[in-house]
Amino acid sequence: MKAVILLSGGLDSSTVLYQALADSCECYAISFDYQQRHKRELHSALAIAKTAGVVQNQIVTFDLRQWGGSALTDDTIDLPQKRSLEEMSQNIPVTYVPARNTIFLSFALAYAETIAAERVYIGINALDYSGYPDCRPDYIQAMQEVFRLGTKQGREGKVITIVAPLLNLKKTEIIQLGNKLGVPWELTWSCYAGGDIACGVCDACQLRLAAFAELGLKDPLAYR
Repeated sequence: MKAVILLSGGLDSSTVLYQALADSCECYAISFDYQQRHKRELHSALAIAKTAGVVQNQIVTFDLRQWGGSALTDDTIDLPQKRSLEEMSQNIPVTYVPARNTIFLSFALAYAETIAAERVYIGINALDYSGYPDCRPDYIQAMQEVFRLGTKQGREGKVITIVAPLLNLKKTEIIQLGNKLGVPWELTWSCYAGGDIACGVCDACQLRLAAFAELGLKDPLAYR
């Protein structure tokens, strides 16, 4: 079974890649250089893809800094730091990139149909404190209908299925799953800050560190 995996190089997407491998899929990874603040994640995406032995790893380049609208694509917007988990859960944060997952899934769909893949895996998580609108079950349901109606393959009854195995998992459960699957956490990258060493204080770092700590585990990633 062929599958396209959206691979950012982060904790979630890396776990999803290893889950797809466990599902006996022939994996084709796709990563995105959209001029994000944390382009460092692409190094991790390449390392994870190589370690996992994917058939092919595509990096698609485009520039969302043309519009900004997010702390990840506009340096004039301050990156949230040292926030409690309660603070993170209040509102959709400024790290939300407008329509990012819709853009990503559109590229993945085109790639998947070109290679006649049957699945597209994505590591979105509805229980994450970020609360992004494009990481929720109703969004995936809507995009699945787009996959059905918007492709030749879908109209001919061979619908490409969106698989979101982490959708209803807590971050601690994702780490437990990754441990079971053998995900090399030391190669992954979650930090939003944009340096070569994880900052440890942005929302993504805070969520990751809190989950490892809750499990009584040490995150093997180095932090500033």
